Amino acid sequence: MAKILPFKAVRPTRDKVSLVASRSYQTYTQAEREARLDYNPFSFLHIVNPGYKYAREITGTDRYKLVRNRYLEFKEDSIFVHDAKPAYYIYKIVDRDHQVFNGIVAAASAEDYEKDVIKKHEDTIEYREHIFKDYLKTVGFNAEPVLLTYPDNNTILDIIKTIQTERAEFEFTTTYRDTHYLWKLEDESFIDTLKTEFENIPIIYIADGHHRSASSFLLYKNEKENNPEHTGEEPYNHFMSFLIPESELRIHEFNRLVKDLNGLSKEEFLIQLDTLFRIENRGIMPYKPSKKHHFSMYLDGEFYSLYLRKSLYNFETALDALDSQILYNTILKPILGIEDLRNDIRINYINGKKDIINVKDCIDNKEFAVGFGMVPVDITEMKKIADAGLKMPPKSTFIEPKLRSGVTIYEF
Repeated sequence: MAKILPFKAVRPTRDKVSLVASRSYQTYTQAEREARLDYNPFSFLHIVNPGYKYAREITGTDRYKLVRNRYLEFKEDSIFVHDAKPAYYIYKIVDRDHQVFNGIVAAASAEDYEKDVIKKHEDTIEYREHIFKDYLKTVGFNAEPVLLTYPDNNTILDIIKTIQTERAEFEFTTTYRDTHYLWKLEDESFIDTLKTEFENIPIIYIADGHHRSASSFLLYKNEKENNPEHTGEEPYNHFMSFLIPESELRIHEFNRLVKDLNGLSKEEFLIQLDTLFRIENRGIMPYKPSKKHHFSMYLDGEFYSLYLRKSLYNFETALDALDSQILYNTILKPILGIEDLRNDIRINYINGKKDIINVKDCIDNKEFAVGFGMVPVDITEMKKIADAGLKMPPKSTFIEPKLRSGVTIYEF
């Protein structure tokens, strides 16, 4: 039984939402960030980058306090308004590739996270969880929802479609050519139906936002332990989420780039690969695999196909059969000497939505020595791994949709 509730969002006013909404801070280049901060006083980037006002970088608790100050200033200046009644927020994105995503922004339960009603499929880094927990506690809000996915449900879909026949509360197109729509759902009968439908769903899965959800859970535990009058109704018992049906989730792979061959010559490296893979030199023509357990490799100006040898198709768990895990077990760790996929500076990642030529360019420019590609994980694999309590290697999935920060805000 999943507890998915309406909440009172803080939102930009209709006339300013397109100016406030921003991508995640880390996705901008320095030049892009500076341009937005220089010429758009309403950008949410001013809140999360408060040191810009003083032309200096501010970190740690000092930054968190200033983030809180900037946020309160946006509220005081009526850039943000706080909804008076709890609501579900129907959200639609039509991206530049004409992909359409429909979902619901709502409050998910930290207790459900603890009880594994909300399941995880990726590991998190403990120190990052605690840093973000401290950030949330100081700033008092969350502006970037966790992406959750649930089995397709016709009743939920019918309600979404019905609400979408009305005029949207927000409608704006970004410079990235994605169009965003938001409707506020306050009808009590629809709210009750949605609550019931989600309660009838036994398991919901985290698609994207494992660190955000883990940090929100830590905040919940901390606040609960320190509140002798805890009731379970306090805002910290929940975290903001964007829930979409499984059929609308888009999963891309992450390609791997490695800086060197771990002391091996090209020929020595290929000979070691040959014990595990059928190798074919594809020349200069770009190659992307089309099947599970098939990989692409770009090395020394040429593309290769690597097919895992059939004799090695003896997988004991869903994780063993995952291509990113196979790549780690067969090449990255034993041959290239990369033990820690999160922290080893010799490895980097490019999301598979970008062209394979991006991998080629990084290697031709001598930034890296070799690159690997694979087919994307599918939703069935992701669920099997989560259901078994296993965790994928980092950067196994690049998942869409990506919401803008600052469109809906959840206060603790």
